[in-house]
Parts: sequence; structure tokens; C-alpha cells
Amino acid sequence: MPINLSTRDLRAFLALADTRNFTRAAQRCHLSQSAFSAQVRAIESTLGARLFDRDTRKVDLTPAGKLLEPAARRLLAEFDDLVEDFRAHATRRKGRVAIAALPSLAAGWLPAVFAEYRDKYPGVDLALADRLSEECIAQVRDGRADLALASTDPNAVDLATEELARDDFCLVCRRDHPLASKRPLRIRDAAAYPFIHLERSSSVRQYLEAELHPLQMRSVLEVEHLATVAGMVVQGLGITIVPTLTLFHFQHADLAVRRFSGFELQRTIYLVRRRNASLSAAAQAMYQLLRARRPRQAALRRAT
Repeated sequence: MPINLSTRDLRAFLALADTRNFTRAAQRCHLSQSAFSAQVRAIESTLGARLFDRDTRKVDLTPAGKLLEPAARRLLAEFDDLVEDFRAHATRRKGRVAIAALPSLAAGWLPAVFAEYRDKYPGVDLALADRLSEECIAQVRDGRADLALASTDPNAVDLATEELARDDFCLVCRRDHPLASKRPLRIRDAAAYPFIHLERSSSVRQYLEAELHPLQMRSVLEVEHLATVAGMVVQGLGITIVPTLTLFHFQHADLAVRRFSGFELQRTIYLVRRRNASLSAAAQAMYQLLRARRPRQAALRRAT
């Protein structure tokens, strides 16, 4: 038969074990002396053993009381640690948030969001996986990440997806390139010049090819990283077309960034999480901050 003993009972027992005085122990427990005495008797009755020897002059622990004392202290300490840890997580003084994000977001827009979050919740550990879009979604699906920032809408019943931002594509070329001063600038104008491509697995490349089809670019190089693309364009090996959220890679005195006239080429950035699965308090705070600090189209246009 289970014994019904509460943490309140254990605290009362230890209060009397510490003070060896019913009056002081009752005061510590914020009870009247009669109510405290009744509680001690109820504890002894529940355990089936006398815990204290008491007379008019003193109160001492019985052998059964001495047996219970260290276990009671250990249990209460563990319970208090559990409650404190739970409160720390609930109030975001502790916790962990894992984000999977496209490399262009992880390097450009996301660091400022992370810095703001860290200022507000310095006790929360942050984890970031900068991956391609499909891998970002996979990390949310299998629980490795709380949230994903991806350019692919998974459209899956187990995931909740919302649009975070839309990101225009721009031409990047050298300032002395003929396209740097061409007015108006059309997408077909870019097709006539050598082009630096990202590898086919990148979301930028996939978006670009889908939107430009059936127009073919004169590809001269295919590389893995945007920083490499920028270096090649600086040296005049070709031009490129990239989203505005990646333009921090192309901040160079010899480069020009141009918007296309009458051509809307955009990628959508999605915020993805598991459907019907609650976020931790720390992850919920990150989710709200990501939505509040979403890249604004006006700011993206100013960047170009």
C-alpha cells in the first residue's frame, strides 16, 4: 500500500528535527502549534513509527526519526532542484534552442537576431545548423531543430509552415561592366554574358533555374559558396544573380548591384516547426523574435 507523504510533511518533520522545539518549528512552517503537532502525529501515523521522543523539557529524534532524516533531506533537496530547474526553463533563465537555417540567412540576417535573443536570455544555449533547405526541414522533422528557416515549403501534414519574408533577386557585376549602367535592365540582357553559378543543390540555384526557364545562362563556373562567387565576379570572370539577403557577400568597391526592370524574381523564406508539438518556453521566445524581426521588403530594397 503506497504511503501518502507530501513535501509539506517532510518540511514539517525537518523543521522539528532542526529546532527540537514545537513552537519554533510551527513558526517556521507558518502554522499554529496545535496544527503543527497534529501534522507531526499524522506523519507518524502514516509511517507507522514514532519519530520524536518529547517531554516537557526537550524533543529528540527516535531511531526511526534518525533513519528518516537524511533521506528526507535528500528528497527535498532533489525536489527543490527539480522545481528550480523547471522554473528556470519556464522563465527562460535556462534552456536550449536549436535552429536550422539556410547559410545565407545564418551568416547575414540571423546573427543580429541571435545577439538580441542572447541579451534577453543569456542563460539559454543556442545551437545553429547552417544547411541547405531540405536538410533544415529534415532537422525539424526528426527533432534535431526546434525551428527551421528554409526556402522550400514542405507542405507536409506533420509540419507547420508560414511565410517569413520574400527576397528579391538582383544582378551583381563589376562597376565597369556594361550591365552596371544599362537602363532599363532586363533579365534577357544578363543571358548574353558569362555567368557564375552556385552548385545545383543550393536553394538559390534551384530558384533561379526554375524562374528563368527556358532561358539559359552562359555558365562559366559553378562553385559552392557565395563568397567564392563574389571573388570571381570581382575579378571579372562573370556576372551573377543572387537574393538580396545574400548581398553582404558582395560588399566590394568594384561591384555594382542592380535591380531588374519589370521583372519580379523572388524566393520565399519559410519559418517551419513541427505541427501539434509545443515549443519550449525558450524556443517559443525565439519563434516570436524571428517573426518580429523578419526581413522587411523595404529594407531589402534599400540594400540594393
